[in-house]
Amino acid sequence: MLSVTDGDHLREILLDRPAKRNALTREGLDRLRERVESAAQPVVYVHGAGDAFSAGADLDTVERLDGDSGAAFARRGQRTTNAIADADSVVVAGVDGPARGGGVELALACDVRVCTPRASFAETGVTLGLFGAWGGTRRLREAVGATHAADLSLSGRTVDADEAREMGLVSRVVDDPRRVAEEIAGNDPDALRELKSLLRADGDRETTDDREAAAFGRLLDE
Repeated sequence: MLSVTDGDHLREILLDRPAKRNALTREGLDRLRERVESAAQPVVYVHGAGDAFSAGADLDTVERLDGDSGAAFARRGQRTTNAIADADSVVVAGVDGPARGGGVELALACDVRVCTPRASFAETGVTLGLFGAWGGTRRLREAVGATHAADLSLSGRTVDADEAREMGLVSRVVDDPRRVAEEIAGNDPDALRELKSLLRADGDRETTDDREAAAFGRLLDE
């Protein structure tokens, strides 16, 4: 379900269910969270096996959910995406092929999102009478703005790599997303950790300015 390859500065996590387009079960979500949280490397690279990034939640799992178990499954997904967002490591999503539903939410939780020209994205929950409940409604709005977020969520339409870049869903369209992860991993790990913390900070300008100054000083002391 997941394959992990460790280097000195980069942990590579492969979503490895190509026959199911790398859809995530309960166990898959837990394992992904554990592999991200346990990374000692400054950068974690997440990508999918086969011709897809991830189809999101496993539909066989979703079809068996009721109200209570559905809410629990949503919380499980939120724990995983929050763990990615809160990890000390910089997490890079490399999207090659389709990302759908929870697969988009998984990518949104990552610090850097890059894709190949073959990538496409869709928040398909609405077509199934559902919506992205792994933190996706908030993160999508933060990434692309309220107008694009409403369009994507309410229509369920698919956007290609170029449109995804134009709206800010990804930062780059490249032939080999892993090279972007390697590029980031080549930087100072302490600076990466401090930068991630500051970029993720949510506060007023004065508080953010204070944190930036303190972090800058810490880096110079090391």
